[in-house]
Amino acid sequence: MSQALDRQDAFEETPAKPATLPPGTPDDVIAALNGDRPLRILLPSYRSNPTTGGQGVYMRHISKALAELGHQVDVISGPPYPDLDPRVGLIKLPSLDLYATPHPIRAFRPWMLTSRIDLFEWWSHNWGGFSEPYTFGERMARYMKTRIHEYDVMHDNQTLCWGMLKVRDMGLPVVGTIHHPITMDKRIDIAHMPNPWMKFLKWRWYSFLNMQMKVARQLDPVIVVSESTKRDVVKDFKVDPKKMRLVYHGIDHIQFRPRPDIERQKNRLIVCASADVPLKGLIYLIRAYAELLKTRPELELYVIGKLREGPTAVELRKLGIMDKVHFITGLSDDEITEEYAKATIAISPSVYEGFGFPAGEAMSCGAPVIATTGGSLPEVVGEAGVIVPHSNPPALAAAIADLLDNPAKRDELGRLARERILREFKWEHTARNVVDIYKEAMTHANGGLKYAGA
Repeated sequence: MSQALDRQDAFEETPAKPATLPPGTPDDVIAALNGDRPLRILLPSYRSNPTTGGQGVYMRHISKALAELGHQVDVISGPPYPDLDPRVGLIKLPSLDLYATPHPIRAFRPWMLTSRIDLFEWWSHNWGGFSEPYTFGERMARYMKTRIHEYDVMHDNQTLCWGMLKVRDMGLPVVGTIHHPITMDKRIDIAHMPNPWMKFLKWRWYSFLNMQMKVARQLDPVIVVSESTKRDVVKDFKVDPKKMRLVYHGIDHIQFRPRPDIERQKNRLIVCASADVPLKGLIYLIRAYAELLKTRPELELYVIGKLREGPTAVELRKLGIMDKVHFITGLSDDEITEEYAKATIAISPSVYEGFGFPAGEAMSCGAPVIATTGGSLPEVVGEAGVIVPHSNPPALAAAIADLLDNPAKRDELGRLARERILREFKWEHTARNVVDIYKEAMTHANGGLKYAGA
């Protein structure tokens, strides 16, 4: 178990008032619920590196914020492993990591015949499935059999696997987080596939969703990260809304900050988006950009992301602007902050977002933001940015043109954006809210105990 370090600049948690608890309640549970000792928190995540997406970003920041509050935090993760604060422990749970293998079929080894979990992961991957959430959960449940007593609560990072329920049934309270239901990704991905065979392969890959929906219905409580996510989880996963608790993500306002020492360019657009993930809507921005170039040939578009051979590259060649769009990868957080400081406008063109870290990080840097109606983006941006319909290149182009022609409006939106992040989206607030939900789960698991703040 990792130990939280004493720091003068650590957040101070408000002490809970003593509670009257039923006879027979374990002393250590009483102490934890009443704030007399730190919580011992386990955070599982089947792949957790920040470069893999928003779930990895969430894991890095929520674990750090919980440690700042003085709690003892361990992350248990499959590869690629997370980038964590030194105060947070890491339990590495190796998988076959077949996505990092150039020839996954050749990864078969005879010893896999003696391991049901490894054999299933290899077989499923090579038949077009995505088994990592399931196999991670099975390995985690096996690991936890003799370690349940080391933790007070487990907080799942949208693994939503059968192993999570196994650990809960061993006696450890479990809280789940759903960033957004992956059914949204499934529908959008399948709709963008060019032929029936590719649509079938996508459908096959998303077969893990059957498990996630069934597990989500059995967890209580479940954290959702936006009102948009809550609505979609009720609709697609059929989870009882009474089990859900809304907790917005935070934004690293210390890292992502205004840089007045860097001159903001007058004709540079920036977007942080995976090139060929239809959910991120980059292709609609590219079409808007191509239209703007007809009257603004000096306009630049920078994409924080990697261009691979695929639909985006095909579209760029079709529009004849392959050399106009700059893809930049491998950036540190400092370098990303600098790019936002240089940009005239930051754009989040997503078709759907459960939360929208890039929009929030750009806002935190004081950049004027244009976002779409995709998912939760209007909740994140609020009145501090421009909102346009998703999947709509003409609307994007009009909004971009308007801001390019109105520097005073850009300056005002940048100021409002930074203020909104500082007011609404600090990780400290997020961590305090999830701790309350941990205690709620512990209360339910210990015979309906009542603790301060319940």
